[in-house]
Parts: sequence; structure tokens; C-alpha cells
Amino acid sequence: MMFLSNRSKEAVLEALASTVNRVRAPSRLSHLTVSVCALVGLFNLPVCDPTAYKYQFQDDPYLAPRTSAEFKLFSLSQESGRSAAKYFINSNPKFFTKDFAEPHIPCLMPEKVSLLLEEVSEEALKERISLRKVKAAVDMYDQLLQAGTGVSMETTHDLLDLICLYSDREPVQEGGPETEDSMSKISAVSSAADVRIFNALISGAPEVREKYNERWDLIAELLNQMNQQKVQPNLLTFNSVLKALRRCGSLARTQALHTLSEMKALGIGQCAPAGCDVCIKLLFLSKASPTQGQTDLLQEVMSELAGSSFTCQDPDDGKLWSVCLDNKDIELAYRVQSLVEAGENWRLLGDSHQQTIYYGRFFSLLCMMEHIDVVLKWYRKLIPSLYYPNVQGMRDLLQALDTDSRLDLLPTIWKDIQLLGHANKSELIEELLALMARETHSPEVQESFAVCALDVKSVFNGDRGTLSLEWSTSALCHITSLLLRAKRTQEAWEMLQLFKAKNRVPSEELMNEFLLECHAAGAPDRAVELVQLSAAFCLPATPRLAQQTLKDFDLTDEQR
Repeated sequence: MMFLSNRSKEAVLEALASTVNRVRAPSRLSHLTVSVCALVGLFNLPVCDPTAYKYQFQDDPYLAPRTSAEFKLFSLSQESGRSAAKYFINSNPKFFTKDFAEPHIPCLMPEKVSLLLEEVSEEALKERISLRKVKAAVDMYDQLLQAGTGVSMETTHDLLDLICLYSDREPVQEGGPETEDSMSKISAVSSAADVRIFNALISGAPEVREKYNERWDLIAELLNQMNQQKVQPNLLTFNSVLKALRRCGSLARTQALHTLSEMKALGIGQCAPAGCDVCIKLLFLSKASPTQGQTDLLQEVMSELAGSSFTCQDPDDGKLWSVCLDNKDIELAYRVQSLVEAGENWRLLGDSHQQTIYYGRFFSLLCMMEHIDVVLKWYRKLIPSLYYPNVQGMRDLLQALDTDSRLDLLPTIWKDIQLLGHANKSELIEELLALMARETHSPEVQESFAVCALDVKSVFNGDRGTLSLEWSTSALCHITSLLLRAKRTQEAWEMLQLFKAKNRVPSEELMNEFLLECHAAGAPDRAVELVQLSAAFCLPATPRLAQQTLKDFDLTDEQR
């Protein structure tokens, strides 16, 4: 981002201060002079880099949210804090009469602040300047001059600064009513309007008109005014037109082609094809079912862009990539990814949220279409350096492992789930346990599954210092079954006691599996306890378990 350092800012401020002291303030400033000065100042402001990380996290990247839940929590807390602060400021304006911000930031000041000094004096003038009461300050200054009272040079400079910032209008409070229409705004700006102002007005055209044809008429009128005022359009101008056309219904396709032709005639499309391709694609392909013709169009666009390196010139440039992945075409997805990796095209992905959307769709498509070895290669390449997967992303990976019969990797994936902070997602853990307990595997795999199951058990019990999860019947059954298959009978028996403690009822299949294990181990005492436990649960299978126990074991009279 093109921001000045603190030392550079201080140097600039000192230079401005020395310049102000040397320049003699005129007795009267014309409205045109003030407007030109303001426009020149705005033109020289630093340009914000839309691909840079959010400024809130630059001082402490550790606090940067990495998951969608953290982003939501941060956004809600930020908005709640802002609303609470605004309520306190507006409820107690007397505590916020001094303004430290330069230039004035309206949202940091009360919406209405009453003046305390009514007499004609320089102190009253300073009060009106500090509260940004432009008209009141000018009136007080005139009264002081008419009364023959001298005003210090410092106060005069402060008044001039206030007039340069706001001209002859009061500062507009944030969220206040906006009564001016787009056309009245452009008329007020008149010949001082530049291409950026027109771009903003074109983008806002759909907001001030209801009907599609009226929206396009307003856009066309703004373009005509640009032509009359000799304002040269740029790439963002045509992008603004194309984005606005997305909200113009059936007029979009016809007028988009005309816009693109005009764009090529001016030679703008050749300097940055990425921006126009994004807008055209969004116009013709968004909210439509994928067809072979649309896929061919995307393939053609990717062929033209292959190996090219672009510079982000529009905040929506990165939307090209996510749109291409909606067609479920793995070949197209690879071509898009290779284009992202070319040069510094990765900057076009946008902020971290947009990057998560793109890589999430790309990884989901890999899990759906590719062999598990290819999926794991990309998994190790993307996660977590480029992509921080959500719960759905991890579930897609589990389904890919199941499809290619690589369930032996589930314990390794469980460790990644813990590192990624998803160990508290019950639906993800349930699916993991179900996949491990569905079939019987080799002794080595069953042992690794048992170790993983005990680790999952510690998460349910809250042994990791986190909130414990609520035990479900399926989770208890799966973990118990996994321990039985790994010949960990004692630990499985302890799990069976948890059913009663957690008010859960074991399944009939689990009881049968327990009885078979007791028979294999030659443990009649444990088999009798199992029948008693089944009776305590009032299971319908209790009589059958009792008959099977009498048949398979040599019981004493007391056990019978």
C-alpha cells in the first residue's frame, strides 16, 4: 500500500506549516478557488492498494482472523463496538467537545453539540471552529470585524483551514440523509469533474433508478456529459458501465457488446484484458446453468490469457477465477490455477476472504474429480499456507479418501483437523469416526484407528483444555467398536460404562460384537456382565444374548 511513513508525514506537515506561515492569507476566498484547491488535494492523496492485507491487522498479524467464524466474530464485534461508541458519544456530547482529529472526522464527534459561548469574542470563534460550525464561525468572524475587535493570526489560519475543508457548507454527518440526486451532483461539480467522479456516478446509477431502461438512460447521459466535458474514459469507466449493466435486465447483453466495441475502439481493452473479461463473463455466465458453449468460451478466454501477468486495476478483477470454477471442469480449473501462479497474478485473488472462496472451490473440485494421490499433493501444497479449509473442505477430503479406499490416512487427517481448529466441530468428528468404524481393516490399521479414537475421546471429555462436546450414541458406539477391533477390551469396557453415565443406549450390533470378543478371549465373567448391562438398558436383544451366553460358555450355577 502506498502509505507515507510517520517520519515522512511529519516532514510533510512541517513543510506545510512553514508554507502556511509564509503565505499571507487573502481577505476573501472565492468558491472556485476553494473547490480547485480541494480537488488538487484529493488528487494527490495516496492510492490504496486493493490487494493488500486489511490495515486493522498490519500492526499485529497474529490477531488476523483465519477462519470464516473468526471473520464473522471480528466483524460483529467491530460493528458492535462502533455502535456502542456512537451511542455513548451522542448520549453525552458534553464530554466530547474537543476535537483532536485533523482533518475533522465527523463520526468521532457527537451529531449535535450545543455552543457554550454566546458572546462575541475570539474564544467563541475558536469554539465554533473546533466544533466545525462553518456558518456560525464565519458569522462570528464578521461580527468581530464589525465590532473592531482584532483576531489573532493563528485563529484566522484555523478559520481558513475550516473553510478550505468544507467551503460554505456544514460537514455532513455519517449516515445522514442524502437528498441530492446523481444528476444534481454532477451539475454542481461541473467542469471540475474528473474521470473518477464519473466512474463513481456510473456505478451508483442503478441505485437511484427503478426501471431497467431508466438506469441505462442515466448511464448514457453520464457518458454523454463525459464526452461534452472532454473527460477521457479509462478501464474503470467501462468496468463501471459493465457492472451497472448487470442490474439492467435484458438490456445487459446488447449494451455490453456495444460497450466492449467502444472500449476496443479506444484501445483500452488491449492494455488490461483481465478487467473487461471479468465483467463480460459475469454478465453472460453468472446465474446461468453451465453449458458446453459457456465452457468453450471460458476455455478460449483462458487460452488467450495463458502465461500472462496482470496488474490489479479493479477490485473485482479477482472474481474471474471463482466464476471459472463453477463449471466443474477440472481441466479448466488447472488452467485457471496455472494463470494464478504466473507472475504476481495471485494478487488478483483479492483479500483473504476471496482467496478462501477461490481455493475452497478449487480444492473441492479436486476432491470430487481427481485421484486421492493428486488430491493429497495439492493438499500439502495449499494447506495451510494458501488455503485455510473450513469444515466442508475437510469433509470433502474425507469423502475423497473414502472413494479411493485410503481410509488408513484418517489418523493423519485427524491431526490436521486438530491443528486447523476444527476438533470442536461435532459433525466433522462424527463423519471421521463413522468412516473408521464402518469396516474391519488390518491389525496395524485398526491399532492406529484405536489410538485416534482415544484421542477423539479426550476431545469429547474436554481433556485438552477446551469445551467438551456432547456425547452422541453414534460416537460412543464407533469409539467402542474401534477399541474392540484393536483388542483393547478393557478400554472398550470402560467406554461401555459411559453409555449409562451419558444416558445413551448402545446398539445391538455393538453388544453382539462385545459378546464375540468375550467368547474369543474366553471371558465368561465379562459375558455375564454384558448380559446384565443389556438388561439394565432394557434392550430387546437381551434374551438372545443370554441364550447365546449359555450356549457358548461353561457357566457356574451362580453365573446362570
